[in-house]
Amino acid sequence: MIRGIRGATTVSVDDCQEILTNTETLLRKIIEVNQLEADQVASIFISATNDMKTAFPAKALRQIEGFTFVPIMCMQELEIEGGLERCIRVMMHVNTSVPQQEVQHVYFEEAVKLRPDLVKE
Repeated sequence: MIRGIRGATTVSVDDCQEILTNTETLLRKIIEVNQLEADQVASIFISATNDMKTAFPAKALRQIEGFTFVPIMCMQELEIEGGLERCIRVMMHVNTSVPQQEVQHVYFEEAVKLRPDLVKE
């Protein structure tokens, strides 16, 4: 069965290294807490708000050993008045038998405001 795993983070400024570092940290944590292997991941969508122009956040996945062949797509998030700035969102599609309510979603930095009900301390 395919399940969606969500996550998000933010950066303090539009800086290539910070975007890649924060995205890699987020992806690694999603992989870790959900005990995922690359073969389980069907695809990953990553969106970024339009105030980030220095890096493709999806490039961060290539730093994670074993994930070279996982399809990944980067896109621009909708521009919404009052929306969270400098935000990177992840939707990971994984093959798993884990029940929906046991999937571990991950939110870091200012992105914890998006889903405080899902944030683990």
